[in-house]
Amino acid sequence: MQATNPQRVLAALQDYWTSHRAMPSFGAVAQVVGLSVSTVADGVGKLKAANFLKAGPTGRLQPGQRFFERQLLGRVQAGLPAEAGDIQPEGMVIDEYLVDTPAQTVLLTIKGESMRDVGLLPGDVVVVRRELYPNVGDIVVAMVDGDEMTVKQLAQGPDGTLYLQARNPDYPDIRPREQMRFIGIVIGQFRRYARTFRPLRT
Repeated sequence: MQATNPQRVLAALQDYWTSHRAMPSFGAVAQVVGLSVSTVADGVGKLKAANFLKAGPTGRLQPGQRFFERQLLGRVQAGLPAEAGDIQPEGMVIDEYLVDTPAQTVLLTIKGESMRDVGLLPGDVVVVRRELYPNVGDIVVAMVDGDEMTVKQLAQGPDGTLYLQARNPDYPDIRPREQMRFIGIVIGQFRRYARTFRPLRT
């Protein structure tokens, strides 16, 4: 069996899972991957040993602990380009990286541009850990005087009062008249870029 076949099996199963939210039966794996049954069986065995796959109660394949890892290729320069060289990819599970306490974590979508200067743009999804007692300087999700939730940076005035600071000079800060209730603190964010399909000119 070629050394690349376990990765080929894994990639095909990950794509299948994304589309179906289930694994194909073992007999169908070879057809999905496009390899012989014996080659697939060898690859599946190696993936089980590496905790990418496991057998369920009925023997059907299930995602293992590492199934949802994505390759982490290291750091990339945003300045002058550098040669990639021989990169040895590691694995990272995005959920484990962003979420410390799953039961206390929610996702929210950003509306408006009041937090533009800290990189939170409309359509971004922020990872919010429920927290009733944030620190000054935290980016928080809060409700002020019964209004809808907002995302701002928690700040403190010279007199000690807390307020919500916008990070865009075109937007006002929010100072509670009566009550400010904290929903949580922002611990991460992500965004998806839309692709533009334009043929390359030759």
